[in-house]
Amino acid sequence: MRAHPDWIVLNRGVNGERSDQIRARFERDVIRNSPAAVVIIAGVNDIYQGRTVEEVTEQLQAMYSRAAEARIPVVAGSIIPFNTATPEQNRRMRQVNDWIRGQPNVAFADTRGAVSAAGNPDALFESPDGLHPTAAGYRRMAEAIAPSIQRVLR
Repeated sequence: MRAHPDWIVLNRGVNGERSDQIRARFERDVIRNSPAAVVIIAGVNDIYQGRTVEEVTEQLQAMYSRAAEARIPVVAGSIIPFNTATPEQNRRMRQVNDWIRGQPNVAFADTRGAVSAAGNPDALFESPDGLHPTAAGYRRMAEAIAPSIQRVLR
């Protein structure tokens, strides 16, 4: 928000929510506000809780489609890593991220790459708890997202 004071940012993120929970409030928190764009970063809590790739992509697709129906451009961030993820969880996160990257009509932002450790894309470069990025990590995510927002706002 400091980098783009001309943007009005409504942060509707809720820590710990899965994609189905985000989708359940998508109409109220996004569509009814008619934003110029929506940033959707979802799926890490699903994977953490053992949900399948298909469950995550179904929820994401529903949100992407609903936003498109409402003529709200989507910036889609990739699932960020967490340091305690198993190889299987990392595999599923990569599958979801590949799916997100391949979606037409969404602007992809590599938020995973923004917060990953050098030489280890499956770990956070800094984390107070092994699950969440530091303030510097969130800043990196914002820097990765901003160009995509600028593209969809043109």
